[in-house]
Amino acid sequence: MEEKRYLYLKVGDWVIHQRYPEWGAGIVVEERNSLVQGGSSYVKIAFRDGQTRIFDNNFQNATCCYHAGLRRR
Repeated sequence: MEEKRYLYLKVGDWVIHQRYPEWGAGIVVEERNSLVQGGSSYVKIAFRDGQTRIFDNNFQNATCCYHAGLRRR
């Protein structure tokens, strides 16, 4: 059985975090998706404050970056 994941972001997308505007805009620099059924999907985002942060990218999870406050610009 094939698992269907609904991914929110892809490499090259620009984002802003609604709860932490002081981070500045960020760009998705890496995307990782587990090949194991039920595995994780993550994105790595480089923000203007110089920090790189990692977020869950599966829209169906409650911990998805969208539900955490990340929005595409």
